[in-house]
Amino acid sequence: MNAWRVAAQVCFGGLLLARLAAAGLAQEEPAKPGGASKEEAAKPDAAEPKPFQEVIKGATEHKGYLTVWQKEGKVWVEIPDDRLDKPFFFEANISNSIGERGAYASQMGASAMVVFHRIGNTMQLIARDAAHRAAAGTPAERAVRQSFSDSLIASAPVVSKHEDARNSVLVDARPLLLRDILGYSTDLESAFRLTYALDAANSSFSAIRADEQIAVLSVSAHFSIARLPGFISPENKFPPRPPRTVPDPRSFFVGFVYSFTPLPAEPMRPRLADDRIGYFQTNIADYTADAAPNARVHYINRWRLEKQDPSAQLSEPKQPIVFWIDRNVPERYRPAIRDGILEWNKAFEKIGLRDAIVVRIQPDDADFDTLDARHASVRWFVGADVGFAIGPSVVDPRTGEILDADIGLSDAFTRQARQLVSEELPPRPGSLPLRRESRAECTFASQAVDELGFGMDLLGARGEAAPDGPEADRLALAYLKDIVMHEVGHTLGLRHNFHASTIRTRAQLDDPDYARIHGLAGSVMDYLPINIAPPGERQGEYVMPTLGPYDYWAIEYGYRPLETAQEDAELARIAARSTEAELVFATDEDASSGADGADPEINRFDLGSEPLAYYERRFALSRELWDRMQSRSMKDGESYLVLRRNLERGFRQVGRAAPLVAKYIGGVRTTRDHGGTGRALAEPVAAPMQKQALALLSRELFSEDSFRFQPRFLARVGIDYLDRELPEANDTSSFDLGSRVLKIQAEVLDHLLSQQVAARIISAGYVAERPSELLSLAQLYDALQGSIWSELDGGRDIPRMRRNLQREHLKHLVAALLKPAGDAQADMHSLNRANAIALRARAQRAQAARGLSPEARAHLQETVATIDDALKATPVKAGI
Repeated sequence: MNAWRVAAQVCFGGLLLARLAAAGLAQEEPAKPGGASKEEAAKPDAAEPKPFQEVIKGATEHKGYLTVWQKEGKVWVEIPDDRLDKPFFFEANISNSIGERGAYASQMGASAMVVFHRIGNTMQLIARDAAHRAAAGTPAERAVRQSFSDSLIASAPVVSKHEDARNSVLVDARPLLLRDILGYSTDLESAFRLTYALDAANSSFSAIRADEQIAVLSVSAHFSIARLPGFISPENKFPPRPPRTVPDPRSFFVGFVYSFTPLPAEPMRPRLADDRIGYFQTNIADYTADAAPNARVHYINRWRLEKQDPSAQLSEPKQPIVFWIDRNVPERYRPAIRDGILEWNKAFEKIGLRDAIVVRIQPDDADFDTLDARHASVRWFVGADVGFAIGPSVVDPRTGEILDADIGLSDAFTRQARQLVSEELPPRPGSLPLRRESRAECTFASQAVDELGFGMDLLGARGEAAPDGPEADRLALAYLKDIVMHEVGHTLGLRHNFHASTIRTRAQLDDPDYARIHGLAGSVMDYLPINIAPPGERQGEYVMPTLGPYDYWAIEYGYRPLETAQEDAELARIAARSTEAELVFATDEDASSGADGADPEINRFDLGSEPLAYYERRFALSRELWDRMQSRSMKDGESYLVLRRNLERGFRQVGRAAPLVAKYIGGVRTTRDHGGTGRALAEPVAAPMQKQALALLSRELFSEDSFRFQPRFLARVGIDYLDRELPEANDTSSFDLGSRVLKIQAEVLDHLLSQQVAARIISAGYVAERPSELLSLAQLYDALQGSIWSELDGGRDIPRMRRNLQREHLKHLVAALLKPAGDAQADMHSLNRANAIALRARAQRAQAARGLSPEARAHLQETVATIDDALKATPVKAGI
């Protein structure tokens, strides 16, 4: 995506002018009719540049890549003649923020290849288009320049005359940088639904640092809104929600760190991407050769690592990757963070690079900010609703060379996972646009907090680990190391690998000695759940302790030093190992858990070579936690909030596992491969496994005994009265069990009764050697209906929770009859009609049963009437 989102907004007419004006980029007002008056024309031009030495008189010089002059509140950037229209690197990061709804400190922002371009007495900072190119001096290059535009980031007046002795001019830094370059007001509007704007008059430069390789200007930017809205209509579905962490929600400050650095004088030799190995990519459309079927070229993102001694089998690099642990990281967590970073050196040593990564601690008296473009770092941040880690990086857009990376860690892994009273974290806002150029959204850390919390709650309920004891502390630090390994992997260029979790057997997972050497999965780039054994079974490592085989292989592809003449052949040889079972790879786009997720073995938070057995085990662990909570004796004065926390955590485990089980039904196993292996790229999941998954869902999700709790227990599940005013707080006095259960059941039903699943089940018959052995659509629909409506044949009463599920199934059935999609499978419609007729007959007979509650009898009557109406009605096809 374009890093400069201000330039990427789609605007029309006056809206475009308004947005440009808000960003300070709008054109001047049109001249008055008839031109300027005589009086106006006689006035001297206030914008006429002054002599260089007059401007800087009494100013402090910060000499560096760009020399910066400072006098009181005034700041000027000196632009030499030889820098004009010459590309360099510009990076903008967020050092301070307000700590809620995505507005967090210690975050990377954006970067671009930019130039300074002078027009008269205006200096423009322009982001150059690097995504389209052609060979220099060719007609194709002229066509590319005409076809694609650069973007204006900022502009400012030239305030000095040319200094001949220095061959430079001065530019006023206030209008250049005291503006909303990152488009942060858009993020704030998305989070709080209020139109905050940057107030340049009350913004200032907080720090300036420069040397030969960098110029860094830190800004304290004031954002404000004139007034908060008063009356809000109840009909407004998206009301404003002012921030709660600032003294006055009309005003707050955000810190930005702007870095100006040279691009590598000699561009790194790029390395082509391969779809069998997961790297973030720099994609360039090269129009030089018009005979090529696809103009796009894909380079992997990677650091430049070159051996000091190319002839040595093992050599240190000329320039290692240096990660600074920021001084704001608590000292007790620094060893785990250091270990997580340095774990990757094992993979680099395998390819001949010793100490490729170095870790340093930022001194307390350091004069640099680790968010500048010259210091890759790990930083700590806190917030009112925060629970994630992030590992972005920025690259040279010409080659994919990674130039900087800043990992942000929240304190959720150490504090909030071991909470005794405070309740669950709200989800991270999904409305905020990303500002990362080299990675997809990573939610591993935020979900790992819940995994760690579930594990601690269960171990605590067993009496094996007190939340404030040494075992819990060891587990928290192990998870922190795991998170750091994962995020460092992103900063090395690696994408997620959601297939890696399936390579270990149950025996290997239960063997702590094996896991410490080989890992719990093929890669730390997967999302792995906490590995908890059932009572009485051997306990393996709880979390991923080291790199997996895929990680070594991926690093070899991206970083093995290769001679130019041999590179293509060597990379092809390395990539061809993708057929090895331990090197399976699939990433974010392959891992959907909804109806679009076809492969049941490409998931977040599964573990082991028998995923269905893992899910069954997970259901059992959740019920164990619930059973222990229901029989727990509360201590005098102990808060009941622990009961709600454990109840919710168990439901989240069930809610995470159930949709993944459902992916087996109509599932298709996929393979990333190239010619020569003879392997199929897609094949249907075997019928026995689909039927096993269906039976598991029927038992754990859709049966009469799936969710049973003691009324006495539910009556003690309350809310946090002390934090009741928070928007994420539980605001009801009792736990709504029926709604919580139905939410999980409805998600799975939506998937199983979707057109995508029906289409895959039907299409499987075309590629299967023995189609008669596959799970049929009729078998799926019959099994679901039989399980969901099981009370109809036994003459039993139908409890409230079961009625909720049956109504949800009926809603799907009726919708399929009344509003079939235009591309719906014909068999899907006919089977639904047949099932509706059969269900009507069963519901009609069940009404005669004795002992039905009035609610159940009314429910059956309504069911019969609803089906009658649907069968009589004329279907309305979508799109007609």
